[in-house]
Amino acid sequence: MKQTTKDLLLIIIGSFIFAISVNFFIIPNHLSEGGVIGVSIVAHYLFNWPSGVVNFVLNAILVVIGYRFFDKRFTAYTVTAIILSSIFLDLTASWGYKINDDTLLAALFAGLGIGLGLGLIFRTGGTSSGSSILARMGNRLFGWTIGQGMLFIDIAVIAGSAFIIGQERAMYTLVAVYIEAKIIDMVVEGANERTAAIIISSYPDHVLDAVTQKMSRGITVLEGKGGYTNAQQDVLYLVINKQEIVPFRRIITDIDPDAYVTVHPVQEIFRTGYKGR
Repeated sequence: MKQTTKDLLLIIIGSFIFAISVNFFIIPNHLSEGGVIGVSIVAHYLFNWPSGVVNFVLNAILVVIGYRFFDKRFTAYTVTAIILSSIFLDLTASWGYKINDDTLLAALFAGLGIGLGLGLIFRTGGTSSGSSILARMGNRLFGWTIGQGMLFIDIAVIAGSAFIIGQERAMYTLVAVYIEAKIIDMVVEGANERTAAIIISSYPDHVLDAVTQKMSRGITVLEGKGGYTNAQQDVLYLVINKQEIVPFRRIITDIDPDAYVTVHPVQEIFRTGYKGR
């Protein structure tokens, strides 16, 4: 219950920071975004539709389509984040104004603010990003990496928005999205994008099944032996991205609270299928 309360507080704060950043730096400077929020912003420019309402409707459709691919915690936190971020987008819409005429500065601060807001949400194991939902669905259905899926969706939305906001502002938007990605990584766990985990558990089969089913990750099983006891012990090894560390930690804790787990950054991976995940 204590952890859930903490997670909900992070979602509330993250959603508010996300909404403020959109309304102060993105919309007043006629920039865009990637994913569903980018579509919502473009709809606001074209038809003056409330970005929060459009964001909620589009994300709700994606959640309904993809809920069966995710566990209950992820779905609950994601729905909460979508509702709160959409409400805050509309509540703070009248607050925003163009602070100055420097579009690059606006893109930089938009990236910092949105990255911080989404990073806090990702720390709970949820997401407010429709592109993340689509990317996870693509991973389950077609074997796409989550990183590749999100990158493709964001670039497609920004490229389409260039016809509305112009090529120059679309390029500024790419700067903002790049900074967002880096800030999200730093908030969630640090600056490195990929992380390797080594797990020694009394229930290796249960851990293997849970990670494979809930995270769609392959695990390498190594044969180990205790240096003191000489007892044979399976050692599990896998590589995950930063956004998956929180749900990964919960999976291990739920199965074996006494498991021995080491986590360390990965500099580079030379293997097709792992790059960018």
